[in-house]
Amino acid sequence: MAGDYNRVTLVGRLGKDPEVRSFQNGGRVCNFSMATSESWKDKNSGEKRERTQWHNITVHNDGLIGVIERFVKKGSKILVEGTLENRKWQDQGGNDRWITEVVLRNFGGTILLLDSKNSNGGDNRGGGDDRGQQSRDYHGGGSNFEPDTEIPF
Repeated sequence: MAGDYNRVTLVGRLGKDPEVRSFQNGGRVCNFSMATSESWKDKNSGEKRERTQWHNITVHNDGLIGVIERFVKKGSKILVEGTLENRKWQDQGGNDRWITEVVLRNFGGTILLLDSKNSNGGDNRGGGDDRGQQSRDYHGGGSNFEPDTEIPF
């Protein structure tokens, strides 16, 4: 019998700039919303239709948070990979509230920058070649954070 598996991969654009919060114990968390869209041609009218879904993303990995702070902003196109989690809390009125999030923790979280230009005006290639648009893949994995690989498109 196979084990259970909880893995989510999304490709989309940020709806607003990421928010990073720091805690008294030195930990940090980053939250942002991300839109994914699908489009199709309506069979009856022939018109193009589009549907957009919004996703809540929470990052608990300090290395990935550093990458997000440097390179990700409203409108950035990224791939995120993490686990789907439901969280319950009580609002100010004492009412139970629920949220579903894609969570990137210390191990197993991935962010792939898909824009040809990063927020600092440079490209994501890290080299001087002209092979076209590329991306950079960042994986969560403890305190020794290093960018993983460059992936040409």
